[in-house]
Amino acid sequence: MEQNTRSLPLAGRVAIVTGATRGMGRAIAIHLHSLGARVTINYVSSSSKAELLVSELNDSSKTKSAIAVKADVSDPDQIKNLFDQTEREFGSKVHIVVNCAGVLDPKYPSLSETTLEDFENTFTINTRGSFLCCKEAAKRVVRGGGGRIIMMSTSMVGGLAPGYGVYAASKAAVETMVKVLAKELKGSGITANCVAPGPVETEMFFAGKSDELVKTLAGACPMGRIGEPKDVSEIVGFLVGDGGEWINGQVIRANGGFVI
Repeated sequence: MEQNTRSLPLAGRVAIVTGATRGMGRAIAIHLHSLGARVTINYVSSSSKAELLVSELNDSSKTKSAIAVKADVSDPDQIKNLFDQTEREFGSKVHIVVNCAGVLDPKYPSLSETTLEDFENTFTINTRGSFLCCKEAAKRVVRGGGGRIIMMSTSMVGGLAPGYGVYAASKAAVETMVKVLAKELKGSGITANCVAPGPVETEMFFAGKSDELVKTLAGACPMGRIGEPKDVSEIVGFLVGDGGEWINGQVIRANGGFVI
């Protein structure tokens, strides 16, 4: 069993996944763990879900290969503590950071109907949170090879659908930041990329949408369906592995052709 574990592609590497108690974050954390990574499950309020997931992952590996750490991605002190606790618990620097924490206004308001409070909340979590994760990761992720920074964006940056103005804008800023970060990390061996999913079966996607609209969106995709979390997690798994080293400073639109 131990030999098989050591032969996994991410064996010996430590990953932080923010927003990891549900949706794509949860799927990504589980997938990276299945590839051999030791994973920090970040959460803000879902402590019971985080602890349950950690218990399941540790039981499956028979070792302490997962921990839960509470941290608000928009708070710099909490992000620093997230890295500190991860390094302390696993006795290693962090190799992989995947920021999945994000919000989307389920009312899908037009720009003229978006409140300043909702605008600020969206940019606080999606943009400021990504900035702080990138900032800390750039200083703390292992250098010399195997270091990976992944920020989650959205294909709506390309789709530009009404009702997504503030959300798409908050993620467009993230995409720009990551492209610049990839250049700033020259010589470090760390790659920085964005994964930009289209419609995916998560709580955030279904919120505020009718069954009819969901069917319409599925029909608009050349693959004839809504994406599943595993469609995204497996792409992330590739990008953070050795095979993804030559992909750097890119935005990967993972949407089945929904946005081209």
